[in-house]
Amino acid sequence: MSVLETFKQLKAEGKKIVVVTSYEYWSAKILNDTDVDGILIGDDLSMVIHGNENTMNCDVETIAMHTRAVKKGAKDKFLIAAMPFMSNRKGFKEAMDNVEILMKAGANALKIEGVDGNEELYAHLTQSGIPTIGHIGLTPTHHNAIGGFKAQGKTKESEQKIIAEAKQLEKLGCISIVLEAVPQHVGAAVRDAVSIPVVGVGAGVDVDGQALVLPDMLGFSTDFKPKFVRTYLDGASLIKNAVNQFAADVHAETFPAAAETYAPGKGQL
Repeated sequence: MSVLETFKQLKAEGKKIVVVTSYEYWSAKILNDTDVDGILIGDDLSMVIHGNENTMNCDVETIAMHTRAVKKGAKDKFLIAAMPFMSNRKGFKEAMDNVEILMKAGANALKIEGVDGNEELYAHLTQSGIPTIGHIGLTPTHHNAIGGFKAQGKTKESEQKIIAEAKQLEKLGCISIVLEAVPQHVGAAVRDAVSIPVVGVGAGVDVDGQALVLPDMLGFSTDFKPKFVRTYLDGASLIKNAVNQFAADVHAETFPAAAETYAPGKGQL
């Protein structure tokens, strides 16, 4: 069964798809033993890993580097690599060169933001047997054009545009759609408009699956929390407490203990 058929079957059976982000070996290794269906190596790593203000500073080589690391840790999961800012907008040949880099880095599918101007690329990737996921709604690399990181689909005109884009992505051969930051009824309308799964990032409960950024859901991102994020762990506090306990043990000379210290060789003492 192809990936497209598998995804469609999940939707037909009403089984939700679960996607989280990962950017490095250690987190990918943990996620490989969880119930997530897919791992996204997103260009948001520019913000949550490298500390930039937006995703525009991320390039193909950065995504490829992180994809290689995730692949080593999550050998059993479906890996989705994002095509970062401008990597698909400098001509068809350069776009395909970038596709090759990301697929050879270990991606199983590519995520591309937007529809307009990407139609030829989507169609060619489908014909080339490369699974592709279209990203609509709030598309972060277009934040300058849409007035910042804010919800989309909040007018009838915007809603209809998003639905039309979803239908177009399906026709172009996408295996799935990422729908970000739209009202719940828009998420439901997009879900009903296409036969391929719609994975939501702040698109309400009615879509076919959900995706979250791992540092956000684990409570590591303390300076930024989108409305749609649910925090499942106070990760920042846990790390601070652990590091402070280590510091206290060092100061009290209780670390390292005997069990954490190498014994001398025979005849040394």
